[in-house]
Amino acid sequence: MKVQANSRPLLAAIALIGLAQSASADVITDWNDRTVAHVLSRNLPPPQAERIIAMAHLAMFDALNSIERRYQPYLVQLPASGSVSKEAAVAAAAGTVLAGTNPQTQVEMKAALATYLGSIPDSAAKAEGIKLGEVVATKMLEARANDGASAPDSYRPMAKAGVYVPTASTVAPQWSQVKPFAMASASQFRPGAPVALTSKEWTADYNEIKELGARNSTKRSARQTEDARFWIASGGNIYYPIVRSLYEAKKLSLLDGARLYALMAAARADAMIAVFDAKYQYNFWRPVTAIRNGDMDDNVATERDAAWQPVGDTPMHPEYPCAHCVLASSMTGVVEVLFGSADVPEVSTTSPSLPGVTHRWTNMRALDTEVAEARIWAGFHYRTSTRVGLELGHKVGAHAVKNIMQPIEAATR
Repeated sequence: MKVQANSRPLLAAIALIGLAQSASADVITDWNDRTVAHVLSRNLPPPQAERIIAMAHLAMFDALNSIERRYQPYLVQLPASGSVSKEAAVAAAAGTVLAGTNPQTQVEMKAALATYLGSIPDSAAKAEGIKLGEVVATKMLEARANDGASAPDSYRPMAKAGVYVPTASTVAPQWSQVKPFAMASASQFRPGAPVALTSKEWTADYNEIKELGARNSTKRSARQTEDARFWIASGGNIYYPIVRSLYEAKKLSLLDGARLYALMAAARADAMIAVFDAKYQYNFWRPVTAIRNGDMDDNVATERDAAWQPVGDTPMHPEYPCAHCVLASSMTGVVEVLFGSADVPEVSTTSPSLPGVTHRWTNMRALDTEVAEARIWAGFHYRTSTRVGLELGHKVGAHAVKNIMQPIEAATR
């Protein structure tokens, strides 16, 4: 359902943070907005962005849970009285994590944190909260300092000596080396290989996307074109408003809201690790490559189109499975286990790639199905890849809820 509705990085960050302040509801949603604005201002690809968002939200949860103590900590639980300022602890945890992730933005982020903390009246509770948040954040930064995210890019393009290949950098070929937040390993839920190029399934996938995913397709409906363009965006600014809608509609407490955001962020970060593990394991070709080389797959039913183009610019990483699908369905996996159903009070979001349009859902599976089909209509992913991506994300999200930040009562039974 729908309703119509390069500047310098520091200036972009200030603008985004200003927008976040005006829309803030509480310290958790406010620092989610600020964290998303921070990674967007640095133009980070989704794997790197989701890692930082997860670090910030898990630190916020551990700081708050140290005060209320209703759940097992994600990383650390520190001694803290119930009188400690929750707002100061959460803000200090998130701000300190963000300041510690990149020396180039450290000064600006510390200044933004100081401004935020300045809005809280001075007191012993505030001072204790700041100290608590800073210690939790330091522990988080230490735990992730050597998690593999800074491993060198050693991707080897497929090439023949002397023959040109495109030289644009691929996205996150080293990401399978990153330590997961909840999974046991990057390959824990690795799917099987893509379908054979001589199979009926490949033939159907190829011809569907060739017809419906082409930039100049006359077969794609207006709604399919809208969905394709809406979901070209993949950043936290399109996904986290859905989490906020759910948090507000469910009327969760501050700690339960912090846990919801942290579970979503951890699942999404692990979804990126899992999907990039599979992508570079199988190194499967994108539709734009396959269709322009349709005479090379030993399949007489896949005709070549030498000038075929997708709706947008194809992402710079292997095709299988669909990463956007895994991001969306990891959230569904969290919701289904946490709340017992994919049905939700109405959630909504907008997209920077299609301004003026709002999409709404009352079921998370309907949401992630829309994302999956949109990637077909955009010409980026085959149907098999979207199906496998959805299955992978559901597993990753469910695993996060079942394995981290468990209620203390359940953990002691």
